[in-house]
Amino acid sequence: MYRLEKGAVLVCAGLLVWLVMLHPAIGVADNGDFLRIMRTVGLDYLQADESFEDKYFRFFHLQYAFHQMGLGGYISTQLIVVGAAALVGRVFSSDFDIRLLGSLYIALFLAGMYLLLRNSGLKLPAVRLIAALLFVFIFADVGYAAYYNSLFGEPVTFVFALLTGGFAFVLAAAERPSRWLLAGFFVCACMLAGSKLQYAPVGLAIALLGFRLVRLREDRSWRNATVIGSVVLVLLSLATYFAAPKELRVINQYQTVFYGILKDSPDPQQDLRELGIDPALASLAGTDYFTPRSGMQPNDPQMKQLFYDKISHVKVALFYAKHPARFLQKLDRAAESGMYNRPMYLGNYAKSAGHEPGAVTHTFGWWSKFKLKLPHSFAAVFLFFAAYVLTAVVLRLRSVDRRGKLLAELFLVLALVGAIAMMVPLIGDGEADLSKHLFLYEVCFDAMVVSAIVFVVNRIVTFLGMGRSSRSSDAYRWR
Repeated sequence: MYRLEKGAVLVCAGLLVWLVMLHPAIGVADNGDFLRIMRTVGLDYLQADESFEDKYFRFFHLQYAFHQMGLGGYISTQLIVVGAAALVGRVFSSDFDIRLLGSLYIALFLAGMYLLLRNSGLKLPAVRLIAALLFVFIFADVGYAAYYNSLFGEPVTFVFALLTGGFAFVLAAAERPSRWLLAGFFVCACMLAGSKLQYAPVGLAIALLGFRLVRLREDRSWRNATVIGSVVLVLLSLATYFAAPKELRVINQYQTVFYGILKDSPDPQQDLRELGIDPALASLAGTDYFTPRSGMQPNDPQMKQLFYDKISHVKVALFYAKHPARFLQKLDRAAESGMYNRPMYLGNYAKSAGHEPGAVTHTFGWWSKFKLKLPHSFAAVFLFFAAYVLTAVVLRLRSVDRRGKLLAELFLVLALVGAIAMMVPLIGDGEADLSKHLFLYEVCFDAMVVSAIVFVVNRIVTFLGMGRSSRSSDAYRWR
């Protein structure tokens, strides 16, 4: 039993090891974000005198030097994963090989893959094979895999999103789920919600599913454990938001307005008046925090009184609520950027590999390329989400057992998380590096594509009489 799923995991493991570790090794170059992680876990660049061109954007680094651990001021669950890999590295080597971290990510990814495939509820071998092939084709794509050999937070988000879904599948499948499975679900959900500031609202959405798990068992200890886990997830999500470094908040505030609301604005001065900001700052419209410029600088002391003390994400959200057409324009931009799941401005090769500076790999990137051919408009994305949600609601209503209901609810939460992950970057950081900030949306979109295709295929196969349907677990068995 489950030989197909085990075989798929083994094949995927071989593919990822070859692609990420050996082919030659690939990763994602630093864009300047690594330092906040490196300071805390005790890593540094191997060559102190390395040029800016070699350190950033063009090449990724295979080796890092160990340094004294400290407080980098950046709080994220990513520190747990990277810190664990760094501690192991200190035991076995004088330098840190980033592939040790990459191996940990691959192991976590494979665990999530196995949990999802094994507990999908699919019965027909042909459909299970299609599900496994789709999973490998989409989620082992180089657009995801290249992040493993990096110090970005994206791989933490990715693997723990899969593991959260995997544990939810296991809980739905178990006749009497254990508290260990419940703990696994909440730990993975906390790791996901705490991986980045922008994912704090995602934790609140997943907590809705957490509270739903109360009904899986009747005993009081289970109900207490479920409520405690959900409350902890909510508190962690709130703490992630409020514990964000002041520097990061300042950058986000600037970019939300000047590279968000005011970018392509027909009347920047009027927009600033509505926000309660001095319209004289309209000259900064369309600039991000890091763009060199003359005149007023984002970190100018005057900006605190003129701008930072007067703006908030609540004001930004209210502005878009008053101007829905403007927000729809931003969503259209997000829908387009969400099809680009690779930061093409960051190189994938180490300098020693001999490739051109900034070179990116296209090996096993078929899904990344194919997504670019999909409809890019927000209208198309909205229709897909609407059809997906409507189908999940119908399955929820038709299901007569616990498993079917819970799986339908999980698919609804998946769509909710995807919608949140699409909107939060626009309100929280404008259009700055939008494709990268939409990473979790891209994960959710791809997961919805996989589940939708498998659902349709399973329906067709069942309709043609190649398998027996069962009314007792309509949603759970994808029929």
